[in-house]
Amino acid sequence: MNETLLLIGGEWVPASKNDRFFHRLNPVSGKPFTRAAAASVPDVEAAVRAAAEAFSAWAATGPGKRRDLLLRAAEVLVAHQSAFVASMIAETGATEGWAGFNVAFGASILREAAAMTTQVTGEIIPSDVPGNLAMAIRQPVGVCLGIAPWNAPVILGVRAIAMPVACGNTVIFKASESCPAVHS
Repeated sequence: MNETLLLIGGEWVPASKNDRFFHRLNPVSGKPFTRAAAASVPDVEAAVRAAAEAFSAWAATGPGKRRDLLLRAAEVLVAHQSAFVASMIAETGATEGWAGFNVAFGASILREAAAMTTQVTGEIIPSDVPGNLAMAIRQPVGVCLGIAPWNAPVILGVRAIAMPVACGNTVIFKASESCPAVHS
C-alpha cells in the first residue's frame, strides 16, 4: 500500500494529528491502495507559513534558474512515468493510455512554463496626464493556492502549479482525495 505524507517546507511530514489519515480504494478491485495523511487546520497553517517564508527567496530567483528547475521537473516526471501511470490506474481506474498521456502532457506544461520565465514583461500604458507615461510592472504576488481534481490528475495538478512557480510565486497545492498518490 502506498503511504502519502504532507509536503510542507520541502519535507515530507505526517499530519499533525497522527491519527488523521484516509484510505483510497482501488475503484476496480475495492482494495486499499493508498493510505494518505489528512491535513488539519494546523497543517494548512504550517503550509501557508512555509510558502510565505519561501516566497521572498523564490521571487528573487532569476528566470534562468526557474526555467532550469521547471525543465528538470519535466525530466523527473517523465523518468517516473511508470509510477504515475500505476498510481493513476489504481486510484482513479484510468486506462494506461490516458494515464500515460497525462504524464506526457504534464511534462509539456512544465516545459511551456519554463519557456515563459523570460516572457514575464511589463508594458507602457497610455496616460490621461499630458507628458506622462504609466508603466505596468509584472511581479510575483506571493503564495498561490492550486487545487486539482482527480479526472486528469497529472495534467491538472501540474497546470495548477507550473505557471505560478514560473512567474516567481510559491504554491500550496491541495491534492484530490481521490488520487493522493498521483498528486504526491
